[in-house]
Amino acid sequence: METYVLPAGAAKPSLEDLQSADGMQRLRELAARAEPGARLPSETVGPAASYAPLSQRASAIAPAVAGAAGVAARTAMGSSATAPEPARTMTFEECKKGLGTDKSFYVKSRFAVCNGASFLQTWTRNNQPVGESMFNVRVVGTIAKNSRTINFQYHYTDFTTTGSTGAAAMPITTKGNIPQSWPAGATYTRGGTMPGTKTFTQLKAQRTFNETVTAKPGQGSKKDLDLLFAVYEPAVSYTPPTGWTLRGSHGGKLFMLAPRWESASYLANSTGGSKPDKKGAATFSYVTELTLSSKQGAEEQAEAAHIRQAFLVPQDTKPYMAAKNVPGQTAKDPLHRTVSSSRIDKNRAAAVKQCKRYWGPNYTNGGKECDEYPFASTYEGAAEPEYDPEATKFNFSAKPIPGGDNQAGGLILKSFYAKNRIIDGLDDGFIVKITS
Repeated sequence: METYVLPAGAAKPSLEDLQSADGMQRLRELAARAEPGARLPSETVGPAASYAPLSQRASAIAPAVAGAAGVAARTAMGSSATAPEPARTMTFEECKKGLGTDKSFYVKSRFAVCNGASFLQTWTRNNQPVGESMFNVRVVGTIAKNSRTINFQYHYTDFTTTGSTGAAAMPITTKGNIPQSWPAGATYTRGGTMPGTKTFTQLKAQRTFNETVTAKPGQGSKKDLDLLFAVYEPAVSYTPPTGWTLRGSHGGKLFMLAPRWESASYLANSTGGSKPDKKGAATFSYVTELTLSSKQGAEEQAEAAHIRQAFLVPQDTKPYMAAKNVPGQTAKDPLHRTVSSSRIDKNRAAAVKQCKRYWGPNYTNGGKECDEYPFASTYEGAAEPEYDPEATKFNFSAKPIPGGDNQAGGLILKSFYAKNRIIDGLDDGFIVKITS
C-alpha cells in the first residue's frame, strides 16, 4: 500500500490508470505538483511565517463585493463610509467551493478560513496495484466576534474504494497539533468532539467533528498587546490492517493554520469588562484585504481612483520617482499599521509638502485635501525614510482630492482596522484592492 496527499478537489487516477505501465509514476508526479514541502499559506504573517515553508501559490480568497453592489451593502449598514463586517462563519459547502480543485487553503476573512486535502491509498500485492481507496478532509476554522475561542470543524467526506483493499478496517487517527507558540510555553484549553482513532468505516458514518482551542490572556508578549501567536496543524495518520503492508507515508498533514490572540488597548474588548479573563480576542494571522470602490457614487471614489493610479501608472504620480513601486498590492509586500500619533503626523506632513510643491500653497481651494498613499497610518507612509534609512525615498503618492472623498476613505480605513483587529507593527499586514 502506498499513500498520497493531494488537493481535496483534485482529479484522482482510476485503478485502471494505476495499473497501466506508467500509472504509478504519473500519480507520484501529481502528488509532487501539490507542493508537498509547503506547510503554511502564502498570506501568513507574524512569527508563524518563518516557522515552516510558505506556499508559493496564492490561497483562494473570497471575492470582494465590487462596485455599486459594494456601496449598497455598506450603505445598508448606515453609511457607505465604513468597512464591511468580516465573515465569521463558513459552511462546509463554502469551504469546498472556495478550495475548488487545486487550492489547499481558502480565506473568507481572517476570522473564517479553511484548508483541505485528499488522502489516497493505493493497495498493492507483489508490487502491483490491486485496489484504491480515498477520503477527503477539510477543516474550517472560525472565530466569533470578540472571542478568544477558535472552533475547528473537521469534515471527512468522499470515502471510496475500488478493487481489492483493506480500507474498511484501516484505523485512522485525527489530531490537531500545536507544535509551536510565540512566546513558547503557552497553554491552551481544548474541547470538542475529536474522534481520536476510528476505522475508515466508522469515519465514513460519523463524518464531522470539531475541536475548540482557547488561550487565556496574560500569556503574550508586549505588555500593551499581550500578543500570542501559534500554529495549529491538523494531522491524519493511519496504519495498515492485518494482511497488508504500508509503504511510504503513513498519512499526512493539512496546511497549518496560524491563530493569534491579543488584547490591544486600541481594539474592542481590551479589558473584557466584567470578565477580564476573556479580554481581547483571537484572529487568524493572515494578510487581509481592504476594499475601496472607484465606482461613481462611492463616497471614497476619488481616493480609490488615486490609489489605482499609484498602482497602475506610478510614474504619473507625484512626487516623481522613476522606480516608484508602492507597497500594499500583494501579500508579499503588505502595509503595516502604526498607532504612533507622531509618526502619523510626520507622514501627513511629508505628503502635504509634496501637494504644496506640485499644486502650490492654494491646493486646498474648492475644499480639497492632500490625499496620500500609502496611508499616513502605516509604517510605509511618506515619512518612512526618516525612520528607516534603507527605505526608498519618494516611494509614495500625494494628490489633492475632494475633502469629502478623503474623509470617507479615512473613515473606511479606521473601521477596517477596528473590525479586522489590525495591530500596530510588522507582525500584521494588509493589502488594498480597488473595485469599480
